[in-house]
Amino acid sequence: MKYYIVSDIHGSSANLEKVLKQFDEDGDYLLVLGDILYHGPRNDLPANYEPKKVAAMLNERKDKIIAVRGNCDGEVDQMVLEFPITADYQMLPFDGYKIFMTHGHLYDENLKWIKEDDAVLFGHIHIPVAEKMNGLLYLNPGSISLPKMESVPSYAVLENDEFTIYDLDKNIVNSYKIK
Repeated sequence: MKYYIVSDIHGSSANLEKVLKQFDEDGDYLLVLGDILYHGPRNDLPANYEPKKVAAMLNERKDKIIAVRGNCDGEVDQMVLEFPITADYQMLPFDGYKIFMTHGHLYDENLKWIKEDDAVLFGHIHIPVAEKMNGLLYLNPGSISLPKMESVPSYAVLENDEFTIYDLDKNIVNSYKIK
């Protein structure tokens, strides 16, 4: 199973297009960690801000998307997206452990129902992360449209127990072997 993971798209069609080109070649599922269409009042307008186009591109792949709601996503977004985005989290089984998938604005590191060696997949901070803390693995693909703290636009791929963060030109930014 090969998961492509994106977060904090914020309506940026050109950057999403680059990731989807890679996904269409060899991805099984696209995990979307929220903040899909809108940029929010604290963010600058991203390049190629085209929320309608982003919705259309994602809707073409609706059967391969697992998504959670971000803090910039609302009920009106669900009206144009043909896959569910209203869940605050999802639990995914993956090769003997679980992945807790969330945007990151509602849950902190005190996730009592997650056992040691499970993974927490989150977005929200716009910074790529792959680190173990308090027995849990925290994974963040970064943002494909509005990176922060001198990071680059990025996404991630989870395959064969390896979490790899890529920039939009498919250069490896960081890699973490889960097992």
